[in-house]
This record gives sequence, structure tokens and C-alpha cells, in this order.
Amino acid sequence: MVTARLKPANKKLKKFNEIESPKLKFKEKLAYGFGDLGNGLMFDMGQIYLLLFYTDILGIPSAVGGLVFLVAKFFDAFVDTGVGTLVDNQKNFSKRGKFRPFILYGSVPLEILTVLIFISPDISETGKIIWAFGTYLLLNAAYSVVNIPYGSLSASMTINADDRTQLSVFRNLGSQGAMFISGIVIIPLVSLFPNHAIGYPIAVGILAIAGVTLHMLCYKGVKERHTIERPQVKGLRRKAFFNLLKNRPFIILAIYTLLTITALFLQQGAQLYYYKNVLGFDNLIGIVSTLNFIVLMPALFLTTFLSKKVGKKMTAVIGVSGFIIFQIVNFSLFSEQIVLFLIFNTIAQLFLVIPNTVTWAFIADVVEYGQWQSGLRSEGIIYASYSFTRKISQGLAGFIPGMALTIIGYVPNAAQTPDTIFGLKILFFVVPAVICLVAVILFFIAYPLTDQKHKQIVKELALREEL
Repeated sequence: MVTARLKPANKKLKKFNEIESPKLKFKEKLAYGFGDLGNGLMFDMGQIYLLLFYTDILGIPSAVGGLVFLVAKFFDAFVDTGVGTLVDNQKNFSKRGKFRPFILYGSVPLEILTVLIFISPDISETGKIIWAFGTYLLLNAAYSVVNIPYGSLSASMTINADDRTQLSVFRNLGSQGAMFISGIVIIPLVSLFPNHAIGYPIAVGILAIAGVTLHMLCYKGVKERHTIERPQVKGLRRKAFFNLLKNRPFIILAIYTLLTITALFLQQGAQLYYYKNVLGFDNLIGIVSTLNFIVLMPALFLTTFLSKKVGKKMTAVIGVSGFIIFQIVNFSLFSEQIVLFLIFNTIAQLFLVIPNTVTWAFIADVVEYGQWQSGLRSEGIIYASYSFTRKISQGLAGFIPGMALTIIGYVPNAAQTPDTIFGLKILFFVVPAVICLVAVILFFIAYPLTDQKHKQIVKELALREEL
């Protein structure tokens, strides 16, 4: 009888210890980061190079190429929700875990589709348009099958706040590393081939193979410790969605992310116009990308330091606030002085890395909040809904610059008027700063989940034996 009583108590004590003390080793956090590095070496190829491939190699109109991306975002809304529901509703999952098998079995189809979107078949223009839509929609579906379980994985790996921040750091390092690698490797590889229609699929295929290898390292290197089989009850999916709408931390986080990611991608979309027409340097993007990558590691270390000192919420607030300050200073004083612009822009980007990193740790926290509030754990639905929020941000960030360029009177390949130059400055500096200001005020006032409150929640879940 004594043993029967002690077992649950010891189990709860073990969970309490994990809540208080970090558990994950460096190699497991590194393996988790490999997952997003692998994601980036496949899916990011489409984000960076595909529109250029569509217009210059495949030979379809640019408007149609843009429509492919727009349709894909709406398509993702249904795919992401379906995958999230599938992940949450699993029963009798194997020793491999609840999330890891999706990485294992989904990686190779994602690799194949990554290459297929860069193949230019010798068919009619209508056939090429159908090919572009079909292959890119399938790529997005394959990416959701891998990425949503991958994003949900961190909540099952650890319930410790510091561990989760570290996982976010390694994930962002993997993501930024993929952007850097693809940015410096693809074009030189493609240029080795006189026929770029051959060069693109080969170059992309090389990185996609590396991506699969990294996915396998992630699969082998991480461990699920807190996976729960959802009870099979009629109407559970509907209940999960209604619970999501009642999850205040998730709603605030989703709005905050919608705003900050829109600001980030909006600035990225406007930067080429700003560099060319205001600073007079078409190729400045290479220098800016290199400087941003150089400050990535200091930014990630700063994220970890601040998170331990002031908690994740205030870390995000400090990061966004720093970005706003340096954006406004750069706009007011150095918008046409290239050296000082580069210095202040790099510092602003360093601050912006901080909230983009710590955000992934918030997702794992709101999973437990929702479970504590409703008794239902829904990692897949929560991450799928959050993923869709980020995709809406990408769509808005593509739409806003296009409309703004028309409003300010931008004329391609021509000398711009002073009003247009000023408009480009507003678009690059002020609009992202104002969007971020709204985001940080909302988040500071309305986001209720501090690290201390989250710690209390997971202790209660442990007492209820729901972890």
C-alpha cells in the first residue's frame, strides 16, 4: 500500500523538479534546431527563388506567379487545420512518439516536391500554369505535414521555461542559418550550368538532400516526454476550436505575431526599393544580409540572458521596443548616410531577432494554459492556428508594399521624385515601427501569462496528473 501511494507522489515530484530545473542537454537542443534548418533548406527555396524561376525560367506571367503564392496561403488554412486535428486526434501512437513520426515519414515527400517545383516541363503555357499551381500547393501540404508536428514537438520535450527558451533559440538559429546558406549557395550553383532550367533543380536538390539528413538527425536526437492521448469523444474537434477562442494568451499572442511578422516581412519587401532608389546601391542586400547574420549569435545569447533575468514576456517587450527606437533614430538622422544607416539598421535587426526567437517558447506555454483551462491538450490545433496567423502576415506584407508603391507614385526604372523618396523612407522605417508599437503596447498590457504563472499552471497539471 505504501508503494502504491509513493509512486504517484514520486512521479509528481519528478515533474516538479523538471519545472524548476532545466533538463535538456545541448545535443538535444541542437538536434531540435537541425529540424528547422532542414525545413529551411527545403521550403524556403520556394519562398526565396520560386517567383523568379516562374517568370524567367518556367515562363509564366508574373501576376500568375504571384497568384500561385496567394492561393497557397488560403489553401494552407484548410491543410494546417486538418494536419493539426490529425496530430491531436491520434490514438495508440507508437514508441516513436506523437510528433516525431511525421518528421520521419514526411521528410522525403517534402524533398521530392521541393525539387519538382523547380522543374520546367516542355508544355503549353496553360499546362505550365497548372503545373505551377499543382506542385506548389502539394509542397505547402507536405510542409504542413512536417512543420506543424515539428512546431508542436517542443511542448512535449520539456515543461521547463528556460529549456523552452533555449529550444526557441536553437530553432531560430536553424531558420536563420537556412536563409543564409540558401542565400549564398543557390545562385553560384545554378550558374555552374549553362541551362538554368537544369541548374535550379540540381542546386535545390542538393540542399533538399541536406535538409532530409538534418530532419533525420532531429528525429533521432529529440525525445518526447509529455505526450497525451486525447480521449475519443464525439464533438471533440469542435470543442478544441471553441477552447482556442477562449484561450486569451493565444489570442493576444496571435494578434501580436500578426503585427510583428507583418512589420518584419513588410520591411523585407520594401528594402530593395529603398536601397536602390534612396541609397543608390542595388546590391546592398548582400551586405545587409551578412551583417544581420553576424549579429544573430549575439542576439540569441542576449535573448537567453534576458529571458532568465526578466522572463519571456518582458524579453519580447524589450526586443520590439529596441527595434522601434533604432528604426526611428535611423529614419530621423541617417536615412541617406549609408555607413551610419548600416550600423543602426543592424542594431535594429539585432533587437528584432529577440521577440522572433522567444515567440516559439510562448506557443508551448499557451498549450499548457489551454489544457489547464479546459482539460483538453491541443498542441496540433494551437500550432496550426498560429502557423496560419504567420502566413496571413506574409500575405499582408506582400500586399501592403504593392499598394504603397502605387500611392507614393513609384515609377519602375526611373528617377524618383522627392515625394516618392520620402514615401519610400516612410514605408521602410516608419510603417514597420508604428505596427510594432501597436503590437508591443497590446502585448505588454494584455498578455497575461508570465513565466511565474506558467510555472504554477504546470505544477497544477502535474498534480492533476495531466502531464
